[in-house]
Amino acid sequence: MIVFFTDFGASGPYVGALHMAAARVAPDVSRVDLLHEAPAFLVRESAYLLAALSVDLPPGAVCVAVVDPGVGNEAPEDVANPENQAMARQPVVLEADERIFVGPGNGLLEIMARRAKQAVWRRLTYKPKTPPSATFHGRDIFAPAGAAIAAALAEGRPWRDQLCAPIEGVEPALVRGAAAAWPDDLAAVITCDGFGNAMTGLRAETLNPAARLRIGGAVLHRARSFADMERGAPFWYENAYGLVEIAANQGDAAALLGLSVGDPVSVVTA
Repeated sequence: MIVFFTDFGASGPYVGALHMAAARVAPDVSRVDLLHEAPAFLVRESAYLLAALSVDLPPGAVCVAVVDPGVGNEAPEDVANPENQAMARQPVVLEADERIFVGPGNGLLEIMARRAKQAVWRRLTYKPKTPPSATFHGRDIFAPAGAAIAAALAEGRPWRDQLCAPIEGVEPALVRGAAAAWPDDLAAVITCDGFGNAMTGLRAETLNPAARLRIGGAVLHRARSFADMERGAPFWYENAYGLVEIAANQGDAAALLGLSVGDPVSVVTA
């Protein structure tokens, strides 16, 4: 199985292009769209979202994950604008708990690796048959590379030495960079869905169930489900992925509280 996680958006030609690129390499491997509405250009928020959604991936799944504002920057010395050097990255592969992630080494896979029981990083050395474009590595590098790995797995062929190279060190700077300083849980909104529910990067298990949360100028109590609250009342709850989510019963919590991706959330201590 090849699974796609991107910030490309569901409309437009990009998602279809990913599928076509993967199908050319591995036509018999199934393809699933996990999410194409990851926070655009926001690698940090997307990293926490990917780690949460990945709990549904079965063993052996290959996830092509692309949130890549530094696309085209292979190494810091290749970046013409010094202000963009922080976005430089290399294509990488992460094996985490029997699942494989292919994507840019810009921090997107950091939280996934950190929460895995076993995590091994490799540098992706896959070479596409045609030279990649400067701006669409999702189609030209990551999707076909993920498909090549998935095909090898399906056919029982080796792939690590053929498509990857080792990265020395337990915590390679190549794939961590600024992400090494990110917290284990992100106390901020990481995505808002079409209902106006605001998912945060906080795992609910880290909070006291009686905790009150401050966000958007409001103080919210926990509820077990939507039906426990009056219609239109905002609250927080543990969502299906184990994260703290801000919602309103039959209402739009994001609009009600003026929330957007990146807004902070804090625990009320008094």
